[in-house]
Parts: sequence; structure tokens; C-alpha cells
Amino acid sequence: MTATLSTSAPRRVLLGSRALRRFVRHKLAMIGLVMVLSLTLACFFGPYLLAYDELFIDLRARFAPPGTGAHIFGTDPLGRDIAARLFHAGQISMAVGFAVMAIATTIGSVVGVVSGYYGGKVAAVLMRIVDAFLSFPSVFLLLALAAFIQPGPVMIALIISATSWMEVARIVEAEVKSLRDRDFVQAARMLGLSKSWIMFRELLPNAIGPIIVAATLTVARAILLEAYISFLGYGIQPPLPSWGNMLNGAQQYLASAPWLAIVPGVAITVAVTGFNFIGDGLRDAFDSRTAGE
Repeated sequence: MTATLSTSAPRRVLLGSRALRRFVRHKLAMIGLVMVLSLTLACFFGPYLLAYDELFIDLRARFAPPGTGAHIFGTDPLGRDIAARLFHAGQISMAVGFAVMAIATTIGSVVGVVSGYYGGKVAAVLMRIVDAFLSFPSVFLLLALAAFIQPGPVMIALIISATSWMEVARIVEAEVKSLRDRDFVQAARMLGLSKSWIMFRELLPNAIGPIIVAATLTVARAILLEAYISFLGYGIQPPLPSWGNMLNGAQQYLASAPWLAIVPGVAITVAVTGFNFIGDGLRDAFDSRTAGE
């Protein structure tokens, strides 16, 4: 039985190797990968190379411009090192982004594969739930949820996940619908394998390409949403830094100390652009119609 069902594995490995080659040849994807890796390394290892931590206050060094002494990105109104705060905030934003990716992709994949496999009334009910969530503007839903909870990285990740799984569910449902009548699925049914085995061991691995693309784009969206709600004051709260609340604190100093807004703004731009570039590269890599193979 195992030997019979494993015939699809070499095909998945072959398609994966082809997709990897196409991804490596995608220039924007490589640029995005360099951007994301560089920012990630800076956020997680940069603090060890700095002379100050994110909470150290030096009132004598207030509003120091970038390049002043050991303050490579300058200081804020309290004399705190912006580089230290930026890197620590990046750890939080990256952690939130990847947590949202894991949670939203898991929920969306489960809903999508069940809906796509069963179809009929099951699909109708599940997709109407998806439509109900999509009918609410995600930003307003996020703000409404954030207003009733104690803000923190874990809760922010959970509420962003609650507004991010629907797109994944639609993608997986469409992919599973196109796969559920293929020969390998019919063979699995004839062998008497359970529906859960067919859904999660046969169909879901064959839909991994679109899922990976959606997951990558979800990270970018989560980082942007976290920055947005923190900027509005409903997300990560000071003194814990985030790119969003750093922008919030920089509003009144745009004319006198523009670096307070430029530095976190550039970090958000690099992170979101990098993940979007990677997502575009993965989409083209898994799409055989755009490949020359």
C-alpha cells in the first residue's frame, strides 16, 4: 500500500527542484531574499554590537542626529538609542509576522482543504463563513478587536491572524477542487484510505505551492498591519518598541528630527517589499505557465 501511494512523491520532489531553480533565477526574489535576511540578521544580532540597549535613557543626548558617537541612527526625545530600539522592534514585528503566517496558514489550509474536498453543503457553509469575515474591512475589525484586549505581541498576532486566514482558505479550496478527482486521489479511495488521510496526506502536499506563496505574502501583510495598529495606539505599547509606535512618537518631530520617522519607515518598507518580492518569485516559480520549462 505504501509503495503504491508513494509514486506521487518523486513527482513532488521533481516539481520542487524545478520551482527552486526558477526561484533562484528570479532577480526580484533574490533581491527580496537579501533584503529580508539582512534585516533579520540586523534585528536579531545587531543589538549585541551596540553600546546601548533599547531602554537606556541619556537625557544629555536627546535628539542626537544619526552618526553621533555610538548612536548610528541617532537618539529619540528621551535620549534612547534609535538603532537599539529599531532592532528590538524588528524582533517583535518579525515574530508577529511569522506567528500570523503560521496561525493563518494553518487555519486557512484546514478550512480550504475540507471545503474543497467535500464540496456541496459543507463547502457552502464554510465559504459563507469566509465571506462573512471578508465582508468586514480588516483594518476596522482589527481596531475593534484591539480596543477590547490588553495589547501585546501575542494578542496582536492572534487578532491579525483572525483577519488573515480567509485568503488562504480560498486559495486552498480552489486548488483542492482541481485536484480531488485526479488519479492519485481515486487510487487512494480505492485502497480504502480515510478521508482525513486523503485530505492531509495526499491533497494538501500537492497544493503546497500556492500555500507557500500565500504564507509569504501573509508575513508582509501582518508586519504592515501590526505597524498600522501600533501607530494608531492600539497595538504594542511603550516602552516596548515597535516600528508602528516609533512612527507614532515621531509625528510631532517631523520637522526638527526627521530621522525619528525615516528610520522605522525605511525598516517597514524594506521588510514588506522584501517579503512581497519573495512572494512574487515563489508565485512565478510554482506557476509552470510562466516558466520556460
